[in-house]
Amino acid sequence: MSDRRDGTTVTTGPAATAPATAVPAAETTGSTTATTAGPRLLAGGPIAAEIRAALIADFAAFKGRWGYVPTLAIVLVGADAPSAVYLQQILRTCEKVGVQGRLVEIGSDVTADALCNEIERLNADPAVAGIIVQMPLPAHLPLRTVIDSIDPAKDIDGIHPRNAGLLSLGYDGFLPATAQASVEILKRSGIEIAGKRVVVVGRSNVVGKPAALLLLREHGTVSILHSKTRDLSRHTRDAEILIVAAGRPGLITGEMLSPGVVVVDVGINVVGDELVGDVDFESAKGIVGAITPVPGGVGPLTNALLLTHLLRAATDQAERAGHGAGTVAAAKRATR
Repeated sequence: MSDRRDGTTVTTGPAATAPATAVPAAETTGSTTATTAGPRLLAGGPIAAEIRAALIADFAAFKGRWGYVPTLAIVLVGADAPSAVYLQQILRTCEKVGVQGRLVEIGSDVTADALCNEIERLNADPAVAGIIVQMPLPAHLPLRTVIDSIDPAKDIDGIHPRNAGLLSLGYDGFLPATAQASVEILKRSGIEIAGKRVVVVGRSNVVGKPAALLLLREHGTVSILHSKTRDLSRHTRDAEILIVAAGRPGLITGEMLSPGVVVVDVGINVVGDELVGDVDFESAKGIVGAITPVPGGVGPLTNALLLTHLLRAATDQAERAGHGAGTVAAAKRATR
């Protein structure tokens, strides 16, 4: 299996049971006891639709002011089917809100210098307001070198050290979109975080760690679990809110949960012909008070939030360019 920014893993073996989507919603949010009607499903789609509707108007206003639409460049190294599916979803979202999406596909045998040169080309392209480099990269490519090559002003998924540092200090920078979505889905669903025992399973730089920092901002009492944690279930049973971003299908089962816990399942695992989460939905649904479905939970919200970052980046870049001079004029020509 392999770790991706979107939580996707490639897993071989018997397919896990896909989550049911017709479970009736519970009447309360953040309940401390499970309901007989089943858990409340925290769907990201409706929230994402609201954000996209606002973005359509915002990007139209941007074009009216600056005379062009910004471009999101997505760099994909190698032929990776699950990544391609995820990235096509982002490109479709770009189309829906009226911005340019550009998929830059590069062969897996690319050298680090050649890849960094391509990123530098995108950095210098005035039409490109945001850049994503899809993870994981082939083993021969040094991750830090690639990440450091991205212009922090175009690093709309918050992986450059400057943006990561701003997050750790509580300052204003670009946030990793999946981590942000895992917290935003709680806030927009009316689930209180302040004072709650929050457990994050996973410590990746793109989901687990930044999610923990964002939860601390919301005054949660946060613990981070990982592959070396002893007696995982003892810690997960203590959670009032559980964020799971380990990239292991079915890692968390119902017996590892306390009644009424709110679960955000970030995992998107390809198992056979199905997409499943890191939480075994069937065994969990009678225990939890609320849970994000897979698919349809964190994923749609991630894509929508990413484009709010693109709008912010594009606006900052256009304003720095001098209200229509130089860079903005070149960008306008590039996107006609």
